[in-house]
Amino acid sequence: MKLAQRIGNITPSRTLAIDTRARELASKGVDVVNFGVGEPDFDTPEHIKEAAITALRQGFTKYTDTSGIRELKEAIRNKLLRDNGLEYGLNQIIVTVGGKQALYNAFMALCQEGDEVLIPTPYWVSYPEQVKLAGATPVYLTTDEKTGFKVTPQQLEGAITPRTKVFLLNSPSNPSGAVYTREELEGLAEVCVKHGLYVISDEIYEKLVYDGQKHISIASLGPEIKRLTVVINGMSKAYAMTGWRMGYAAAEPEIIKAMTAVQGHSTSNPTSIVQKASVAALEGPQEPVFKMVAEYNKRRDYVVERLNRLRGFLTPVPPGAFYVFPNVAELFGQKVGDTVIRDGDHLAEVLLNEAGVAVVPGSAFGAPANLRFSYATSMERIKEGLDRLERLLNG
Repeated sequence: MKLAQRIGNITPSRTLAIDTRARELASKGVDVVNFGVGEPDFDTPEHIKEAAITALRQGFTKYTDTSGIRELKEAIRNKLLRDNGLEYGLNQIIVTVGGKQALYNAFMALCQEGDEVLIPTPYWVSYPEQVKLAGATPVYLTTDEKTGFKVTPQQLEGAITPRTKVFLLNSPSNPSGAVYTREELEGLAEVCVKHGLYVISDEIYEKLVYDGQKHISIASLGPEIKRLTVVINGMSKAYAMTGWRMGYAAAEPEIIKAMTAVQGHSTSNPTSIVQKASVAALEGPQEPVFKMVAEYNKRRDYVVERLNRLRGFLTPVPPGAFYVFPNVAELFGQKVGDTVIRDGDHLAEVLLNEAGVAVVPGSAFGAPANLRFSYATSMERIKEGLDRLERLLNG
């Protein structure tokens, strides 16, 4: 069988692979504490579920406009103005099947063979694969704990070539939890405007910030950078709506028109009843979001403190998202139990097999010295998992 060459270029998602392995072990009766998948453990708020039920009972089950219903676009427009200081027309907004499709549509609309896309490392696993699917080449900008996992304007400027088309920005970041300040974004925006560089700004974790941090959208820093920016967001993280698959993007009308054309020949419209539920999410009470963030904050502090007690773990405090990203390079070449650890992938394998704790190796994110822990799970399971790691590593 001869498949398309593009399929051979794709790297399977390591986060989903870890989750699958953890579920396989669980199905065999193994008690696995899963820190692998970035999925809120909270239930979707009741008023959002009720809106979907109402839409279903009212027969709102037909096709909608490819780019989403007007009511939801208006809710998104209002949200962007209220929360981000961004003003868009309805023709500048597209509703998508999850934030992942919004990203895919944007890469497909902007990129082609010969283009380069600048991606800071560590990165979310799907960024480089979507760039490759669009025919472009991912170019990586390395960051680490010393830089707060953030790219500097000088680093960005130095990576630009005549082929550079897009800069990918993710703040708050998956997997590092890094959050760019206004001043840092202003420096990056200046470089992008100078070179006419498009920015795809993934802001899916914008509500999950701590310690007085404030999420700033790079598109809000002036009309020139706004014209170059595609803002990506969605319902999954803030509203515990991962399985509902609802995202959106905002950009210049020509870009949204192109993204809609891509969507029109792939998924067509997002699910009708989920669009109604998303209106309720954006326009309804926000207290459930605040409660989730407060609980994540407690978990973050606990996980960082416990991980920093472990032999060989260097764990910065992440200001956003719901991940910690410890550096574990000190353990490479050292024994854990009876096993000499080769690298981060091997360590993740040992933690799963010896302690029943699932984590994602940093190599999946372009940072092989690290591991990613998601604390979007109950405090009870977090404590159990960290107790197991302490027995294995410090016992």
